[in-house]
Amino acid sequence: MNFFEHQARARAQSRWMMIAFILSVLMVVALVVAVLAVSIAVGASQDVALRDARLPRAEILAMAGFGVLAVITLASLVKISELKAGGGMVARSLGGTPVESATRDPRLRRLRNVVEEIAIASGVPVPEIYVLETEPGINAFAAGYAPSDAAVAVTRGALEKLDRDELQGVIAHEFSHILNGDMRLNIRLMGLVFGLLVIHIIGRELLRHTPRREKRGPTLALLGVGLLVAGSAGMFFGRLIKARISRQREYLADASAVQFTRQTRGLAGALKKIAGFDLGSGLSNGRGEEVSHMLFGDGFSLSFWFATHPPVIERIRRLEPGFSPRSLAALAAQINDPGYYVPDSEELPVSSLSTPSGSLDAGRVVSQVAHPGADDYRYAEQLHATLPAELDRACHDPRMAPAVLLALLCDREEGAVLERQLALLREAFGAPLANAARHCRQAMVNLHPAQRLPLASMAFPALRAWPPQDLERLISLSSELSHADGRVCPFEFALGRLLRVQIADWLAPAEAGAGGRRRLAGSEDAIAALLSALASAGNPEPEAARRAFASGWNHLYPRLPRRHQAAPDWGSLEAALNALDELLAPAKQLLVEALVQTLGYNGRVTVGEAELLRVACASLHCPLPPALGGILPVGGVPPALRG
Repeated sequence: MNFFEHQARARAQSRWMMIAFILSVLMVVALVVAVLAVSIAVGASQDVALRDARLPRAEILAMAGFGVLAVITLASLVKISELKAGGGMVARSLGGTPVESATRDPRLRRLRNVVEEIAIASGVPVPEIYVLETEPGINAFAAGYAPSDAAVAVTRGALEKLDRDELQGVIAHEFSHILNGDMRLNIRLMGLVFGLLVIHIIGRELLRHTPRREKRGPTLALLGVGLLVAGSAGMFFGRLIKARISRQREYLADASAVQFTRQTRGLAGALKKIAGFDLGSGLSNGRGEEVSHMLFGDGFSLSFWFATHPPVIERIRRLEPGFSPRSLAALAAQINDPGYYVPDSEELPVSSLSTPSGSLDAGRVVSQVAHPGADDYRYAEQLHATLPAELDRACHDPRMAPAVLLALLCDREEGAVLERQLALLREAFGAPLANAARHCRQAMVNLHPAQRLPLASMAFPALRAWPPQDLERLISLSSELSHADGRVCPFEFALGRLLRVQIADWLAPAEAGAGGRRRLAGSEDAIAALLSALASAGNPEPEAARRAFASGWNHLYPRLPRRHQAAPDWGSLEAALNALDELLAPAKQLLVEALVQTLGYNGRVTVGEAELLRVACASLHCPLPPALGGILPVGGVPPALRG
C-alpha cells in the first residue's frame, strides 16, 4: 500500500469513524432519555407536589435528548478546537518536557540524533521532541495534523532501557504514523471520543455532589447513576471505535519501520523488552487513555475487544516467525534489574555510502513517497554525520538557527549583493542576527549542495518559538534576500517555499495537508506552470525542455495539447503549488508520476532538479525521501560519503 492509497484509506476510515460516532451518540442519547424518564417516574411516586404538577413529560424528555446531543457535540468540538494547537500541545498535556536542541544529556542527544536522521531520510521537517519524564514504562507516540506540525514523545523508560537500534525502530514506527496521515485521524478520534466520555463525567460529578439527606436526593442519585451507566456505554463505544481503527495500523507501522531501518533487530528488541519488562509499556498518567490509540505499545491493560494494539507477542512473531516467549526469561531478569540501563554514549554511523545507479522510474518514486527505505536512511545518516561541526552546533542553538536559514539565502561571493542582503537583515531583525548570518555563511563556503535542505530541516524547529508577526517578517525577508541580485535561482525558490509551507502549517496546523476535492480536470494551468519550471531547470536547451515538458504533460493529458512555458515564473509557480495541494490523493499520485517523467527525461538528475521536485512534493504534502527511487542526484553525494 503506497502513500496515496494510505491517504484514501484514511479518508474511508474517517467516514466510518463519523458514522460509528453518530450511531454511538444516538445510543447514548436514548439511554439518557430512558434514565431521565425512570427518574421522573420515581420522583413523582415519592413527591406529591411533583406528581400533581402534571409535567409535560414528552416535551421534557425531548428537550433532554436535544440537550444531551448538544453537550456531546459541543464537548467534541471544544476538544478538537483545543487540539488545533498541534502535536506539541498533546505531548505537553501529558506532562511532556521538550528536548532542547543543544542538549548535552547523552540519552537526549541520542534521541535527537535518531529523530533528525529519520526526518532527513523521510524528507520532512524535524518534529518537536518530548520526553515523558515521569513514565518508567517503555512507550512513545507521535501527534499532530501533518509532518510539519508533528511532535514525537518517548517515555523516560524508553530512553533508559532501549539501545540506539531499538530506539531507532520505535521512532521509525512512529514516523510511519506521521507519514501515512494516521495522526490527523488520531487527533479527530481524540475529540470525538471525549464527547462520548463527557456524559460519564457529568454522571460521576452529579453522584459526588448529590445531597443525600435532602428530599430529592434519591432521585438525583438515581439520575447520576443512570448518567454514569449511559456514559459507560459511551466509553464502551469510544473504546470499540478506537480499537477498530488502531489495531491493524500497528502491524503496518511495524512493517514500515523494518523497511525503513533495514533490520528487524531494533524493533523486535524493543518489543521483547516491553514483553519482558514488569512495567511493560504501561502509562501511569490518568489522561493517558485519551492517547492510547497513538501509543507505540499498549498503554492500558484493556480486554481484547477494546485493545488498541495487537498482542505484543504476536507483533514479535510477525517480525521473527520462529520467536518463542520462553526465550524472554533471561532478558526479563536483566531488564527488571533496577540497575539496568543502556550505555549513555552515542556512536554515530561511520560507514561509507556508494551512489545507487540505474534509471529514474516513476513507479518506484511514487512507492517511495512517505515510505523511505534503506538507501534513504543510510544517506541521511551520512549527511548528518558529515555535516560541519560548526554548522551542526549552530542549527541546534535557538539563537543561531534562524541565522543558519538566512545564511543559506545569502550570496556566496563577497560583494555588493551580499552587503545589500546583510543590510536588509539588519533592518528586519537587528545587527546581532545579521552578524550571526555572516558568520554562518562563512562556515558554508565548502558546504555540499546536497546538505543545504537537510541543514534547513534541522534548523526549522528553532523558529517554532517565534511570534507570528516575526514569522511573517521572516517570510518577507527571505523573499527580499532571494531577489537581492535581481534573479531567483531554483534553490532560493525551494528554500523560500519550504519556509512558507512550514510556517503556514505551524500557524494553522488543522489545515496542514488536509487536501481537498480538486481533480486534474480544471487544474491544467497550475500543472503546466509546475511542469514547465521542472523541465526548464534540468534542460537549458529549449527543445530539450519542450520534450521533457511533453513527457510529463502527456502522462496526465494525452489528448490535450499544451505548450511548454519557456521561462519559469516563480510567482505563478507559487500560486500553482498552492492550488495543487487541493488535489485528491489519486490525482496527486498521477501528478507526482508526471513530475518524475519530466525530471527523468534526459536520464540524469541534478541536485537543483531534485530540490525542486522535493519542494513540489512538500507543497503537496507528499514527503519525498532523498534517494529518488534508488537514484541519488548527480553531485548529490559529498565526496567524504562516497564508497
